[in-house]
Amino acid sequence: MKAIVLKGPGGTDQLEYRELDIPAIQPGEVLVKVKAISINPVDIKVREGHGVYAALKSANPLILGWDISGVVTESKSELYKAGDEVFGMVNFPGHGKAYAEYVAAPAEHLALKPANISFEEAAAATLVALTAWQALVTYGKVQKGQKVLIHAAAGGVGHIAVQIAKHLGATVTGTSSQANKAFVLSIGADYHIDYKGYNWMAQQPEYDFVLDTVGGDNIHNSIAVAQNGGTVISIPTGLHEDVTSKAKERNIHAQFMLVKSNGAEMQQIAALLTQGILKPHVSQTFSFDQMKEAHLQIATGKTIGKILVKP
Repeated sequence: MKAIVLKGPGGTDQLEYRELDIPAIQPGEVLVKVKAISINPVDIKVREGHGVYAALKSANPLILGWDISGVVTESKSELYKAGDEVFGMVNFPGHGKAYAEYVAAPAEHLALKPANISFEEAAAATLVALTAWQALVTYGKVQKGQKVLIHAAAGGVGHIAVQIAKHLGATVTGTSSQANKAFVLSIGADYHIDYKGYNWMAQQPEYDFVLDTVGGDNIHNSIAVAQNGGTVISIPTGLHEDVTSKAKERNIHAQFMLVKSNGAEMQQIAALLTQGILKPHVSQTFSFDQMKEAHLQIATGKTIGKILVKP
């Protein structure tokens, strides 16, 4: 099978195309013929030697990627049989090996692909959807009537988080550039903030829940506008002691969250996709031979919704 191997940490020149054996599956796993792969900022981070790279670097071969949709061709699980169309985030934060024509996946990390969406849309609703779900539902416990702020609401996690927050009954404000205002409002946000030049420190603390998908100094902006007793969850970076102490002073629950593979939650997401409540936005699709170009696009930090690669 065709696969893309990471030779070592660095630029896109470290991605190498190879012919590898189709993986053998273990009990509890299924073999998936991949139809679409979703590319995420974490892919770039790991390729450059950051994030979970340290835990994966001894793998030989090291194959990046975690988000897939496809068709089961072999099963050693009672959950799925050959011919089933499935999707999910595989083995995150472990070794997903998704940049390949076939992936051996734990069945418990997958869900059946809804019949009303394409393989591309399914792959687009994996890591980002699980991240948004776990942040808003599992950790944030967002309730009807609460005020929610989603940073980078036009991005991968952000555009799904807006839709989930609206489904939960929250009043949602999304940030983006002015150019993406119409998109953010079109996916369900009640209000929009152009982050460029916005004075966060001059605002009233009004949000019950803030999802920071930007990282860096933006965590300070997030804490500044969270109200007493509110929750701030940061996705890209850990929280320094000065951040946690500032949050504690304000009676704000602030934490870093790393998404984890979860088939039961994928099934919840599948139900929302089936009902049309969640609609992932795919802005661009690349061929397998264009993986480097896909990485460069994600690295711009300006992707609207999701980009995909088709083996």
